[in-house]
This record gives sequence, C-alpha cells and structure tokens, in this order.
Amino acid sequence: MDLDLDASRKVWLVTGTSSGFGKRLVKSILARGDYVIATVRALDRFQIPLSDEERCRVHVLVFDLADTHENIQKLAAKAAGLWGRIDVLVNNAGVAPKSLLEELGESTLSSAFQTNFFGVLNLTNAILPYMRARRSGTVVFMGSRSVFKPDMPLTGAYVASKAALHGAAETYSSELKPFGVRVLIACFGGFRTEGIHIAPVTVDNPAPGLDDFRQKAIHSFDGAWERAPGDPDKAMEVLVDAVRGEGKAKGRDLPLYLFIGGPTYTATREHCRMLLKSMDEWEDVAKDLDFDCAAPVEAPSHG
Repeated sequence: MDLDLDASRKVWLVTGTSSGFGKRLVKSILARGDYVIATVRALDRFQIPLSDEERCRVHVLVFDLADTHENIQKLAAKAAGLWGRIDVLVNNAGVAPKSLLEELGESTLSSAFQTNFFGVLNLTNAILPYMRARRSGTVVFMGSRSVFKPDMPLTGAYVASKAALHGAAETYSSELKPFGVRVLIACFGGFRTEGIHIAPVTVDNPAPGLDDFRQKAIHSFDGAWERAPGDPDKAMEVLVDAVRGEGKAKGRDLPLYLFIGGPTYTATREHCRMLLKSMDEWEDVAKDLDFDCAAPVEAPSHG
C-alpha cells in the first residue's frame, strides 16, 4: 500500500536487527521520524524496546540470507508494498566465522560467503527494480576495516567475503548512478558490538604443527569486543546523518566509502601506505610492459 508518506521521511529496510549495529541502527532511524522494515531470522530475536508511536513505524519480517531466490523476491515485494517504497536498503546482516585458512573447509567458507556476499547480492538485486522505477534510493553495504587489515589470524573467511562485497559494491555504484540510486560502503572497525567475535573456532581440516599458533590466535580474541573503544550508537548516528545529509554530514556529498571509527582510519591509511610503497619500489620493473610500437602486428592464422 502507498501511504503517500512525507518525502522528508524515509523508509529503510535493514537486515540483521537482532543485535549489533542493526539493533542500534533501528533506534537511530526511528529517532529521526523515519520508517523501518527490520529483518531477523526469527521473530523472537527482535527485542528492541519501542514506544507505541515508534511501533507504528516498524515492520518486522523474518528473513534469512541463505533463503531461495524465489523467497527473496517475495520478501522484496512484500517489503516494497508495506509503505509503498523503499528509500534505503542497509545490508547489515553478516557472520564472522573463525578459522585458520589452512584448516578451513569448503562448507565453512561457503556458509560465510552465502551470508556475507551471495545473500547480500540476491537481496540487493531483488530490491533494486523498485528503486530504479522511482529513480531514487540508497543502498548501504556494511563493509569492514578488516579488508584493509587482513593480517589477523582466524579472520580469513570473513575478510575474503567482505573484500568481495567491497568490490561488488563499487561496481554497483557505477551501474546504478545513471538510475539515481546511490551506493555507500560503510567501513567500521573497533566498535563494541556484541556477538562479532564470539563465533567458535572451526577446524575442518586439522593441520599438523598449528596447535600452539591457533591457540595463541584464539586467545587474542578473548573479550575483544568488550575492549573495543568505539561506541556503536555514535557510529549509527553518523551513518544515518550521512544517508540523510544531516548533522555533520549536512552539505556533503555521499561518499562511495565512508570510514567510521579511529581504528578504521589507522588501518586503511597503513594499507594505502603499504600499497604505495610496493608500487614505488617495483614501478620501474613491472610497469612499462607494452608492445614495442615498432614491432609488426602478426595477422591471425586461419589454418
């Protein structure tokens, strides 16, 4: 149904709202007077306290990123019909399995990519026709500082899936710009969100000689989220500001990459310095490799 909502109020579809950033994002959105379609994998997992007025601006839908293409299409149609449009899609739901890459099994890796990458693309593709039809919308991909700091043992599956998501999101940006749809890759790092580091370590293919190394790596995660310096509530306020063009984001164009949190800036700058150092040191060896202009062009052989 189309309630002809005030254009100043946005309709957000946010995945993974039972905990972490998603749970906090719902509250930030509602505080601005906007509407939320919140997805969870089970209804009893949505436990955000709401006022009666806020409850009127929230719809909770059961959704799993591992669902079938047909069911995802149905969910998209249902979501788009609740308030007549979807202005913002926030691909927030994700998993962070822990395993050394050498001991990682295909099933664990596939599961991580299904949730963090393939499922995200499937949902995004199901929502985009509704945005393109209105020539308006914003798609937010929740990226990660880990892509720029992949030197943390046990995080390989998570880093790989998020790196793939970054790449796909950049391509979406170029493909959707002509249709008035914006893309934002929000990269977070160092925030105190419960659940992100508590997944058990998976050892699908035990490798000899790695027991001590693995145990030390596991120990480094003990209480890690509790020690993180970042306030996730503040992070979500920045995200909503950026999408709505309010607060400190007022007057700024929405960037393709929005780096959020001090550790994210530190890690990304170090990553950029590493890439530039490598390019500077090897440019004279690996850059000028074009064909010699004077060399004749061989005609293709036809037999």
